[in-house]
Amino acid sequence: MNAHSHALRRLVSAMALSLLIAPLPVSAATVRTAKAPAVARNPVPANNSIIPLPLTPVVPAAQRLCASRTASGLGYTVLRPASGPKPAATDTVLINYVGYLAATGAVFDQAMQSPLPVDGVIPGFSQGLQMTARAGVVRLCIPAAMGYGAQASGPIPANSDLVFQVELLDFKTAAELESMRKAQAAEPASQADAVPQP
Repeated sequence: MNAHSHALRRLVSAMALSLLIAPLPVSAATVRTAKAPAVARNPVPANNSIIPLPLTPVVPAAQRLCASRTASGLGYTVLRPASGPKPAATDTVLINYVGYLAATGAVFDQAMQSPLPVDGVIPGFSQGLQMTARAGVVRLCIPAAMGYGAQASGPIPANSDLVFQVELLDFKTAAELESMRKAQAAEPASQADAVPQP
């Protein structure tokens, strides 16, 4: 960019800023009186108790149930239907999810925009991902045999049935991911070769 375009850009920015901060003319017809906020009759007293950590929410019993079952025993409820292609076992998904114990509703894991390989998770989760299209939200009721089985895993006791709410944001094939990696690797090299302009 040259000095002329920088000066023009600064002038336009200054004019736009002055228009944004200038007071608007007020007519008597547009003036309204604001009501005083209602005063609470019974103010809530402060609670000075310490919140126990880690903070572990509990999901209500009604949200630990699934309406349908697959032949393999995976329970599921479609919470937000979606149509279109579904990920394959070799794909990688981008999801929002929360996982909790079916017996108690205690949340043991949650994440936003988490990339996961479909074949790199427990069998019930993998099967559920392959049943969901982009933008779909599903509740998966995973029996212990399709989860961690007789082995405990972190906060998940042995022989635990699990429930996950999963939102499928996107998915990519291995070839698409490799193409993206190559494009990202090529970017810094092409930027280094570029001649800087004033």
